[in-house]
Amino acid sequence: MSLVLGLILDALFGEPRAVWDRVPHPAVLMGRAVGWCDARFNRGEARRARGVAVMVALGLGGWWLGAVLQTLGGLVEALVIAVLMAQRSLVDHVRAVADGLRLSLSEGRRAVAMIVGRDTAAMNEGAVARSAIESAAENFSDGVLAPVFWYLVAGLPGLLLYKMTNTADSMIGHRTARHETFGWAAARFDDVLNLIPARLAALLIAGLYGQWGAWRDIVADARRHRSPNAGWPEAAMARALGVALSGPRSYGGEMRAFAWVNGGGLRDPGVPEIEAAAMALWRAWAVVLGIAVVVWVS
Repeated sequence: MSLVLGLILDALFGEPRAVWDRVPHPAVLMGRAVGWCDARFNRGEARRARGVAVMVALGLGGWWLGAVLQTLGGLVEALVIAVLMAQRSLVDHVRAVADGLRLSLSEGRRAVAMIVGRDTAAMNEGAVARSAIESAAENFSDGVLAPVFWYLVAGLPGLLLYKMTNTADSMIGHRTARHETFGWAAARFDDVLNLIPARLAALLIAGLYGQWGAWRDIVADARRHRSPNAGWPEAAMARALGVALSGPRSYGGEMRAFAWVNGGGLRDPGVPEIEAAAMALWRAWAVVLGIAVVVWVS
């Protein structure tokens, strides 16, 4: 019951600012823990070993916290699940890009800059829309499906372990001069924890949109993607909507020639395709909720 209630609460209320303006969001607290470890231990020799030790400590801390919270009853468990899910906030952020583009290209760029890490200043409308759709697909996998998966596997300890790892990866799991060595463990552990959920997300989206016949193409595109996991839901979403995703983009002023996902699809999508992606998120969420109900009553 806790999972079903948590999913519904998140879908209804998302992240109410009235609450999180007064108290720090758990993700913020996790980020502070990761940031402290980065400042304290990302120095000197043996940085990879230090990074491994930090991830072990953070993971065990997340597991322990989940175990403690799980003893406080079903209502607390449901509230924790609702807080750590990202369905409503993800849909809201994706639709904000569509709303921005309806006003102007600059407003679309401003909105998409809130959810992607690439350079947005020179994007045209198609690039803005592709970025929003990619974010929808990838973040459904790691912000909704993966937390549900790890909760079903290991309860709140599994969910908190996953969220701590995912937070660490987003902060220190980058191939930069500062983090490539120290953040290696965070990136690799996140890859492992997302291995199954990413492929389940692709299966779910492909099934909802009748893309079983294109499954081999989805797999091929996913394997060409720069990420071992993000390419799976992106490839399925691209086929579902008939758009091309990924492709060249700029990071830090440097253009990178990433491979296209579903390169034969529409390369200049717009507001209708963003809205279709948001609808796909709700359709996929409904299936996840149905699975949670089945698990609850069985």
